[in-house]
Amino acid sequence: MRMMIDGVLNLNKPQGITSRQALDRIRKLWGVKKAGHGGTLDPDATGVLPICLGKATKLFDPLQEGTKSYSATVTLGITTDTFDASGQVLMTSPTEHISEDQIDFVLNSFVGEIDQTVPIFSAVKYQGKPLYKIARQGKQIENLPSRQVTIKSIEITLMNLPKFAFKVDCSKGTYIRSLVNDVGTQLKCGAILSQLVRTRSGIFRLEDAYDLDSLEERKITSNESVVPMNVVIEALKQVV
Repeated sequence: MRMMIDGVLNLNKPQGITSRQALDRIRKLWGVKKAGHGGTLDPDATGVLPICLGKATKLFDPLQEGTKSYSATVTLGITTDTFDASGQVLMTSPTEHISEDQIDFVLNSFVGEIDQTVPIFSAVKYQGKPLYKIARQGKQIENLPSRQVTIKSIEITLMNLPKFAFKVDCSKGTYIRSLVNDVGTQLKCGAILSQLVRTRSGIFRLEDAYDLDSLEERKITSNESVVPMNVVIEALKQVV
């Protein structure tokens, strides 16, 4: 039985599934035909994934414009082809010479508007084909696409070298994997993204998000968890 739902679910995407798989599970759970997610999260990433349902799919664009916030964990001294822990190791380097002050300086050098090269293992299209499909074929691309993004703020939250963690506020389209890879390049030791949690996507925050397991176990209903479309529209009007 299909349900008529017009609103947005603030979903806490679990680790190990794609954003599309999370969306499909919600569609199956509630029998919703028209639905989509805003802002793709990598399979290993967790956190806020807005799910637009019914007529609320019209709100994709305004929902995407809001600030994105992440909590990221980095491992220094290693480089992979995917810029994260899931990829093939390309290089390892010593990190004993890297200081906390160096890391802080390099991180903050990215604050502001920057041109960011997208990772080859991404869904961004190149000549009509997703980059990750080209990468899986073993093909090389000399000039990967780049985009202008804004790093609004960045702050180190944990230092336990060769690992450290930071939180970042940024614009839509920012790849935290690319940011981490660029930091590793600047430090001349390499770096990978070990863990990523999206703590905010525009008006939606992690502390208000619903776990997929709780929804599927029917501990929480759609009436309890979905923000009605009119409420979302009013909330968007308050965003500066």
